[in-house]
Amino acid sequence: MRNEIRHLRTEAKLSQQQLAEAMAVSRQTINSIEKERYTPSLPLAIALAHFFDTTVEAVFHADEHA
Repeated sequence: MRNEIRHLRTEAKLSQQQLAEAMAVSRQTINSIEKERYTPSLPLAIALAHFFDTTVEAVFHADEHA
């Protein structure tokens, strides 16, 4: 699953640590999401979308080859 987390985070001038603290997860979790090695749980995906004032669909994109 592709995502826009790194783009949204850098646009908001946030570090991975700052975003992690806002989401109550580890910095490593944010890093893994950004590198598309980890697909977040639905509650975390919704929280990230709300945090960036957008929709889950705008943040996360299904793999075109899946």
